[in-house]
Formats: sequence, structure tokens, C-alpha cells
Amino acid sequence: MDGVPRVPEQRRAGSSAEPAALSFGVLGPVRARRGVEQLSTGSPQQRALLAALLLREGRTATAGELIDAVWGEEPPSQALAALRTYASRLRKVLDPGVLVSESGGYAVRGLGEGALDLAVAQDLAAEAEKAKSAGDLCHAREVLGRALALWDGEVLAGVPGPYAEAQRVRLEEWRLQLLESRLDMDLEQGCHAESVSELTALTAAHPLRERLRELLMLALYRSGRQAEALAVYADTRRLLADELGVDPRPGLRELQQRILQADPSLAESSAPQAEPAATPVRPAQLPATVPDFTGRAAIVHELSEVLSSAEGRVMAVSALAGIGGVGKTTLAVHVAHQARTAFPDGQLYVDLQGAGSRAAEPETVLGSFLRALGTADSAIPDSLEERAALYRSVLDGRRVLVLLDNARDAAQVRPLLPGMEGCAALVTSRVRMVDLAGAHLVDLDVMSPDEALSLFTKIVGEERVASEREAALDVVAACGFLPLAIRIAASRLAARRTWTVSVLAAKLADERRRLDELQAGDLAVKATFELGYGALEPPQARAFRLLGLADGPDISLAAAAAVLDLPVEETEDLLESLVDTSLLESAAPGRYRYHDLVRLYARACAERDEWPPSEPDAAMSRLLDFYLATAAGVYSIERPGDRLVKHLEATRHPGLAFTDPKAAVDWLYSEANSLLACTRQSAGSGMLRRAVDLLWVTKDLAESGANSHQYETTAVALRDLAHETGDGRAEGRARTALTSVLLLASDRFAEADEEARLATLLAQQAGDLAPCCWAPNDRGIIAFYEGRHDDGERHLQEAITNYRADGNLPGEASALCNLSRIHVKLGRMDSAVELARRGVTIYDQLGMTVRLANGRLALGIALSAAGHYNEALEELHEALRLFQENRQRLWEGSANFRIAEAHLAGGRPALAAQHAETALALKVIGGDWMRANVLTTLGQALSRLGQTDRAKACWSEALSIHEEFGAAEAEQVRALLRPAAAA
Repeated sequence: MDGVPRVPEQRRAGSSAEPAALSFGVLGPVRARRGVEQLSTGSPQQRALLAALLLREGRTATAGELIDAVWGEEPPSQALAALRTYASRLRKVLDPGVLVSESGGYAVRGLGEGALDLAVAQDLAAEAEKAKSAGDLCHAREVLGRALALWDGEVLAGVPGPYAEAQRVRLEEWRLQLLESRLDMDLEQGCHAESVSELTALTAAHPLRERLRELLMLALYRSGRQAEALAVYADTRRLLADELGVDPRPGLRELQQRILQADPSLAESSAPQAEPAATPVRPAQLPATVPDFTGRAAIVHELSEVLSSAEGRVMAVSALAGIGGVGKTTLAVHVAHQARTAFPDGQLYVDLQGAGSRAAEPETVLGSFLRALGTADSAIPDSLEERAALYRSVLDGRRVLVLLDNARDAAQVRPLLPGMEGCAALVTSRVRMVDLAGAHLVDLDVMSPDEALSLFTKIVGEERVASEREAALDVVAACGFLPLAIRIAASRLAARRTWTVSVLAAKLADERRRLDELQAGDLAVKATFELGYGALEPPQARAFRLLGLADGPDISLAAAAAVLDLPVEETEDLLESLVDTSLLESAAPGRYRYHDLVRLYARACAERDEWPPSEPDAAMSRLLDFYLATAAGVYSIERPGDRLVKHLEATRHPGLAFTDPKAAVDWLYSEANSLLACTRQSAGSGMLRRAVDLLWVTKDLAESGANSHQYETTAVALRDLAHETGDGRAEGRARTALTSVLLLASDRFAEADEEARLATLLAQQAGDLAPCCWAPNDRGIIAFYEGRHDDGERHLQEAITNYRADGNLPGEASALCNLSRIHVKLGRMDSAVELARRGVTIYDQLGMTVRLANGRLALGIALSAAGHYNEALEELHEALRLFQENRQRLWEGSANFRIAEAHLAGGRPALAAQHAETALALKVIGGDWMRANVLTTLGQALSRLGQTDRAKACWSEALSIHEEFGAAEAEQVRALLRPAAAA
């Protein structure tokens, strides 16, 4: 890399000292350590001598050169004597033989590998350059990040002399070059939104550095902010003319023209990518292949040929279609295992559950895939389009095989296709995907008689089949030559050593009087499953029937035990025995799932065979109780002292008990899909009130931004059902839960307020105190957002009164903090601070975490408005830390916005701009309306940094949003634009 400072040559030479005994730092204050012990480096002049020797690249420095380095053109009269004194003192501190005298000068010798931080930085920079040349941008970015992390403030801080000053300039320039290189690779890999924040801060610190301005323009453009990108150019051109009397360099002018022309080559993915791990994550998610895979030779060869064509060239898509039980998944898994060597960067697998009523959502699957590929949760965007773009970016340059099992249709599959050279996808489905562009279609039929007999023989054993070949042919024929049916029948025989093949054939002939149904679509699958179900012992059969009732994508062992009303150990034994019969799958340790068609069959069995007939409803009631009791426990851990749990419907199942708060939160998010599915399913089964309470007590699923859509649709369904059935209590609570998720969207404040209003009326009529607390609190927040501060204060005072009547301290604290926000807007700064402090004190005394973060956020806002900026920033940064720890991404964005406001008010526009950009990247509570407020603050910070054109672009976008919503803030933004326009 041109311009990379060289490091001392002696670090690679042999050393008489112990390896790594001494280490030195120059990329910050000059430091010396022996192991972890900090060594004294003496006076500033003594440190200047040590620095000059460390940076001589192993060469001897004469006394005259060192005097010039330390004192410059006017050394003291006793400079030589002082130099010798410094050298003597350093010898006493360092290991013997490190500082040597020769030819009238001095040198540093015998340092171990990596003993100097600059040496380490240079090695890392070289490694990054090599990785970049090889096309491994992930590794190059990670290595450059490690190199840049070695800088610890100002280089050679506090060291006097002209030599040190020259080195400071040189090494700072090199640091900026490395930073620009890393940022350039960030943009190549799609990290545009997060780069804007960093580049905004850097351009403020280095306003004349055109390369940083160019990268900022590109990052803004790729983030969909074209007007701001062009404004950066206008700001840069004006600044260069005013300061240097020059025009922007050709590269910057060319980029401006390409942006004006919307050059397609600039329109790269704008989805962010997480910082990669030091070792790239190589997922290996393929299910185990069966050891007795049989037949299908022609299809295996055909598919293997298609997949091999992907190696290093183009993406290959193969789609297998066929009826349930025909062996699509088994074949696809077998082929995928054979092709693993062609895809060294990993294999991804998902069951898309396409044949059921609740097929997997592509955005959910993409989130799982991105995590498996090493992307941090915080870097995974919300929308399907952004996740798909990030997924393709992460796969760029990798050779990964993706197995998409049990797809519903081509629309479900398209966002999940890698789309990258060197990658391939295998898709299985019950339907032919003729509309999946570029797919190699394979229709999978039943096995041939010879293949079917071969599979049966491998499972049962050659010895038992050889003497009864005709009976064996009868068995596989009775199975309709379906692989799953053959495997179940053969497993029955293999497990019963006293049976002959003829006995099995006779049993099949006797029990299956409708074997002709095996030739007709889904009925063939049902008949196949009857073979396995009929072989179950009564406890197994009961478990099979009842567990199939739950709608969730899978079920945990603890939840299954609740359904069956059995101890966990006994439940596990039953479930594992069902796994052995292939009627149940083990999705992960402690989690189980049905093939969707098996689930339908299990439900039919429950309707037909379960006794008493009330048992299916009782089983679902136990599952709902389990989820409600456990979720209430999680809520209590997160909100100690909160009275909501005292207002919930009673449950008979105790649920799980957690002592570790992190484990409790992990349970909530891992069970989210199954929990919400149970909530929806229970609504129409005489369990409506408990279902509503389960939804309400899990409102964190909506507030965090995770599962928000599922949460909202569930809340709407429960609200409507409660209204239809005339259950005012349930309807009021459902509307209260719905208000929580509607508050996340700025364009739905009126809808949220109406839900909260009706919730209050219904609760008052039903004598239900809980919604009478929460709904006014929400209405106060909505009124605050809409600028109706008198209404907001009235609602919040009502909430405080009701919370106090209920003895709900956390609720009271929440309303106090919300009221603080309104007092800020009304100019009552002293009372705003006092209200927020009271809220924080309550949260603190109760030992809360997320709620404490909300309280500190409110206090930080009030302190900032009162002019106490340093104290405000302490509170806001603590709130940010707590939000990050608790995975509250939207609140994390909101905290960054408030930090930006505090920095702006405190006269630190560069930091304000950086945090505002971070808030835009993370998104904030309040949707587009709050985004407009963030843009307003960002524009104010940029204006103070002299970037007036970009500031105007931010304000113009903010004004457009405020005008669309009819927000009162529109006039404030117009006032900001008027002087900008005049200028």
C-alpha cells in the first residue's frame, strides 16, 4: 500500500530478550510495557528520544539527528549530555541489549514480533490489502477494523520536537487512508445506511478531504437520499472555493453527474451488512441423510449435474415437485449432501411449511438465514426487500447451497434464492413451479417396484425378505410404492422380530380396505400415515393426536408437556419415540414439529379417535395456560411491581419459572411465532379472555419492532371476535393491546387514539380497572405526538390517578415520565425534570431495566431542555445502553435521536449529526413523523457545520413528511428553510 509507514526492521530479527517481553505504543501516547506492567518512559524529551528510536526502522540514529529530532534548530547548550542521560535512564527501564550505542549514536534492537503497535498495524494493513486483491472484502474489512482500533488518540501525544510533529502528520494521514479504504469496502458490501453516520462525522472533522465527501455522496445516494447527496457536492464546491480558491477534483464532479443522471451502476443494494466475524461463518444446516437411501439414480445424477454447473459460474435452481410422502425431502437432502464439496462456504436449510395454512414468511426465513451467515440481529433490516438485498450481498463471493424444503409457491421462494454466482438452490414443493424463472424442474413420482423392494429390504434385512419375496412385493404395493409409507411399514416389521413378512402383508391387507386410495393425491398420504399411526402404543397415539392440534410452526418440550398434561421426562420419551417412527420431526434439541400433512392427519385422528370428545379443547386450554402463565412470569421479571399480571385471567398451569432475566427474554422471542399462533387459535374456542390477556402481556413483541405485523393481525382478530360475541371486557383489553402496536406507526395515531378511547369506555362499563390505566396513558402519548398538550396532560393525570388506585408503581412511573415530556413542550422545565426524576426513582427502586431505560430517556430529554446538557447526555447514554442490551432496536434509535438533540443544544454539531444519522439507520418509535423530526435535527447540525445545502435537503424531506401528516412541526421547518433559501 503506497504511503504505508515502515516499521523497525529489528522486530523481525533474532532477539536475546524473551519473546514479547517488551511492547511499545506510538499510535497514541508513547508507552512501554513488560507484559501487563506499565513502564515509566520519563520526561517528554525522554519519550521523544524513545519514539525517534522506535521509528528509525532499526537504523542507528546519530547524536546530531536525535538532538534535531528532540529539540529542533535551537537545542539547549547541554543537549548532548541531556541526550546521554535520557538514553541511560531508558536502558535501566528496558531489557538488556534493547537500547544499544554504536558509532556515536543509538538504536533499538531485538524487539519481538508484534512488539510495536505500528508494526502490528502495518502487518494488518498488508493483510487487508492482500485479502482485498483476492476479492475477500469481508476479511479485508475486518482486518482493517483491527488495524484502525490500534490508534489510541493523538499519535505521539505530548511528545515535543519537530520529528514527532512530522510523524503525527504522516501517521494521521495514513490512518485516514486506511479509514477511507475500509469505508470504500463498506459501501461495496452494502453497508450504506450505517456508513452515512460515520462519514457525516468524518466530513465534519476533515471538511477539506474530498475522498470522504465522495464516499458520503455515494452512501447517501445508495440509501435513497439523492437530494442530500447532491447537496454534499454543492457544500463541498462552495467550501473549496472559499477556503482554497479551487474547484472539486474530477472524481467528485463525475460522481455528481452520475447521480444527476441516475447512473444504474451506482444503484447498488442499500441494505446494511453486519461486521463479519474474524472467521467467516459457514452454516451446515442440512438435515442428516438417511443411511439406507435407495434408488432414484437417474434423478440423483441429473440433479448433481445441475448443481455442479453452479461451481464458479452461475447460480443453479432445481425444483422438485411431487405429492406428500413421495420422498422429495429425502432425495433433496441426499443430493445436497453429495454436493457439499462444491459449496465449501456452507449449506442453508429451511422447511417452508408450504402445504399448511401458515406457510413460513420469506422475511422470517431471511432473518434466520442472515443470522446463520454471521449477521448480527441489530444489522438485520425490517422489510422483505431490504433483507433480500442484504442476503444477496452477504452471499456475494461465497459458494453456498440453499435447500428450500416444502415450498408453497414460486412467490414464497423468489426472495430466498441466492442470485449469486457460485451458489445454488434446491427447492421441494407439492406444486410444479413453472413460473420460477430459470428453474430446472423435476417431477418426482413413486418408486419403481424394484426400488421400493430394495428400500424395504435395506430396512428389514436381506435374510428376512429373501424367503418371502412375493409377500414383500405385496407390502410395498400396499404402500403405493411411496417411500415414506414403505419406511414406516418396514420399521414396524424391523422392530418386531417375531413377525414374518407375510404377517405384515396380511395385516396391511386386513387393516387397509381402501388401498386403492393410495393412488389418489392427498388420500395416498393419509393412507400411508395410517400405517404408522396404527402401530403406535396408546400413549404414543394420544400424544400424536393432541400435539397436532397446535397451530405453531413447532412446539417446545415444555409446551408439549402442558398439552399432554404429563411430566417433562415422560413427554420427552413419547416425543422421541414418535420421532423414531418418522411421524414427528426433531426441529432442534427440545423442539418438535410435524410435517404439515402429518399434522392434518393427526388432527383428523383427534376428531375421530380422541375420548372424551372434550379432550382436544382441554389440551389447547392447557397449552394456552402454559403460554399465559409463562409470559406473565417473563413480564413480571422485566417489570417487577407491575400490577398487570394481577389482572390476568387465572390459569391452572404454572408455566415455566425463570431466574435469569436474559433467559426469560430469550424464551419470549424464541416462542413468539408459536405463542401468537396459539393466541389466534384459542380465540374461537371459548378461551377468548385468556387469549386476549396473553396478547396483552406479550406486548414487548410489538414494542421492540419484532413480530409487529403478526401481533397486530392477532390483536385485530381478537378485537373483532370479542365485539361479535359481546364480550366487552375482552374487547376493551384487545383494543388496549392493539393501541400499543398502532403507536409504532406515525400515520396511525388517530386510529390508535380511537382504539384507546373505546378501550376506556368498554373497560369502565365492564368495571375492568387495568385498561382504565393503560389506555389513558397511551392516549396521553398520542396527544403529545399530535401536539395536543393540554389533552395529553389531562389523559396522563387520569392514568396516574388510576395507576395509584391500583397500586401500580411502574405504571405510575410510566405516566410521570410521559407527563414530563409534555411539560417540556409547555415550557415547564423544572416540573419536567422533577416528574422524570420521580419516574426514574420508582424504576430504580423496583430494579427495572427496559422501563428504567424509558425513564432515563425522559429524564435526559427534560435535562437537555433545561440546559443541563452534560447531565442529560449521561442519562441518555445509559438509556441507550439498556435498550441495546434488551434488543429494543426502535428505542435504541430514539435514544440516539435524543442524544443528537442534546449535542446540538450543547454546541456539538458534529456529534449531533453522527447520532442523528445513527437514528435514521436504526429507525425510531413514531415512524415517518419521528423520522421527519430526526431529519430536522440533522439539518440543524449540518447547517452549523457549514453544510447548508445538505441541511436544506434534510429540511425539505422533513417538511414533505410533516405536510403529508398535517403536523404542527411543518411551520418550524418552513422557518428553517426560509433563511436557508435566502442564503
